[in-house]
Amino acid sequence: MAVDVIIPALNEAGNIAQLVRESAAQPVARVIVTDNGSTDGTGTLAAEAGAHVVVEPRPGYGYACAAGAAAASADILLFLDGDFSSLPAEMPRLINPLQQGRADLVLGSRVLGEILPGAMPPHQRFGNWLTSALMRSLYRVPVTDLGPYRAIRRDLLLKLRMQEMTFGWPTEMMVKCARLGVPILEVPVSFAPRRAGQSKVSGTLRGSFLAAYYILGVTLRYAFTNQ
Repeated sequence: MAVDVIIPALNEAGNIAQLVRESAAQPVARVIVTDNGSTDGTGTLAAEAGAHVVVEPRPGYGYACAAGAAAASADILLFLDGDFSSLPAEMPRLINPLQQGRADLVLGSRVLGEILPGAMPPHQRFGNWLTSALMRSLYRVPVTDLGPYRAIRRDLLLKLRMQEMTFGWPTEMMVKCARLGVPILEVPVSFAPRRAGQSKVSGTLRGSFLAAYYILGVTLRYAFTNQ
């Protein structure tokens, strides 16, 4: 089962080239970078490092992920952020359970792994804990984290008919898989402070608020509707 790596990126010029090179060194077919409106040359640097670059001008984390997924063709799609907070060397932890048939969605848990000092501020830790607790209660899925590092079967992702084009994209993926009853597995991963630039989520009050709003909104809405 081949693997395509999808990296949504917005103004990640300080991170993207090395991230692409280290990702391509893993057992994957292609590295796809979605340039989500960057103004710092992120897309050019990604292409020079060997990535297939997709341009998605519409702002939104979900739009970027969806555009990358649309350009992919492998059996397994692996998502990680462009800030280098996740380690490409840990990709086999997420890929192997899918290739071995032990799961259809594999989530990288920073809680089960290691969160390095400065990587996750207190308000983000609390929000992550709260949403994970709601996920366990509402969907009966024993998850500890709602991190961005994840791998999913491409045919399953197509079946989910994703609609959340905001920070709620990863949460929608989880709740829809939970409602379908597909095998979901968490594996420990590391989480490090971004190597360059400012976080679009925890780096600003507005980013933190919007992320929490969309993530909690998706978690609750899909629990009580038939969407």
